[in-house]
Amino acid sequence: MKLMPEIKRTNNPVNLLLVDDDPSLLKLLSIRLESAGHQVTTAISGEEALENLQHFTPDLVLSDLRMNELDGLALFAEIQKQKPGLPVIIMTAHGTIPDAVEATRQGVYGFLTKPVDKNELFDLIEQATAHLNPAQETSWHAPLLARSEIMSRLLEQAEKATQVDINLLITGSAGTGKKLLAQCIHQAGHQKDKDLVVLNCSSQPEDLLAFELFDDKGMVANHPGGTLYLEEINNLPNSLQAQLLVALQNKSLGLRLIASSRLPAHQLLEEDLLREDLYYLLSVISLHLPDLHERSEDLPLLVRHLLQQTAQETGKKVTGFSPEAMQLLAAAPWPGNIRQLIKVVEQCVALSQTATISSSQVAAALDKETRSLPSLNEARSDFEKKYLIKVLKLAEGKVTEAARLAGRNRTDFYKLLNKHNLEAARFKEEAKRQKQD
Repeated sequence: MKLMPEIKRTNNPVNLLLVDDDPSLLKLLSIRLESAGHQVTTAISGEEALENLQHFTPDLVLSDLRMNELDGLALFAEIQKQKPGLPVIIMTAHGTIPDAVEATRQGVYGFLTKPVDKNELFDLIEQATAHLNPAQETSWHAPLLARSEIMSRLLEQAEKATQVDINLLITGSAGTGKKLLAQCIHQAGHQKDKDLVVLNCSSQPEDLLAFELFDDKGMVANHPGGTLYLEEINNLPNSLQAQLLVALQNKSLGLRLIASSRLPAHQLLEEDLLREDLYYLLSVISLHLPDLHERSEDLPLLVRHLLQQTAQETGKKVTGFSPEAMQLLAAAPWPGNIRQLIKVVEQCVALSQTATISSSQVAAALDKETRSLPSLNEARSDFEKKYLIKVLKLAEGKVTEAARLAGRNRTDFYKLLNKHNLEAARFKEEAKRQKQD
């Protein structure tokens, strides 16, 4: 006797509204979903679906794309007006790339082609409703929020780095999430109980980098068995790269290195920005994070998460973006990547007076973000002040020591302190209090 294939039951059953104008397919898919443990309400048309939504709010809408009168995308637009933020998954037997792109641009959560693969369907349902059961989210890369093909391939490769304590290189433009990926890999690895220490190689001169890395109180000596994350490693001077290589090869330290750079991996070697031996030690596993515009399928997921997070943190009752607002977000070039997206969403939530964020609010936020870029002089001044503060903290307020670390004489250093209204005595007091504590 031939057994029917087992339907995997979900650990997190949800309340679904299923919409399809083909009665036989509607019944078949309904049985499949109910067998998996979900509660299913069916509608034979987009109009009937909207009528149902007047009486209850499901956790998710699963709709056919090609339907008479009101098709799937038109239904999605109406749903966003009535119940902003309600996730919608679109199915179609006429699956094409333009359909998928248009659905994604409008903010549809996911896109499936018929015949629907049950595993893809169940996975997408779980992803779309994961916020209903946040405690159940156990994926090692959960904070990265991705479902696009390009990110899926990257995360499959990155998972290998969580299984062995191997050095690796992460490349990608500013704001793509290199540090977050490094943190996820560290937390999922064998050294998760050890420290993850971070140092940006582009923000400090050679003397200070050497002090922070290799001094008796530095990162290498004080974090045995831990993970050292070096940002912009291409700015690490060659002499320090040699010292770093020796430290990594010292088995007694048991140090793991995760390095990142905005430059492509091949450029680091071709332009002699990394020693060849250090490059090959790092590039056993090399990961490249794509720009946000290369992973546009992830945008609705990221926007939804950032909106919920920001609304919760601020106490604002904002539940979603209008379809037109989502179109603007999808069409934006995002030169600042996810870092820029975070700022835009935060500004929209902060200034919104309604539950749904309009396209005009998004346009204003995008314009402000473009105009908020500081001048070169402003950026230099801000960096200089932060640098002086860091040097003074390291030197515990001792001007002679701070000047030496900065590679300046005392007179020039005092001039810099006066320029930025910084008093060395304050840092001496801070150091003294910390020792007493």
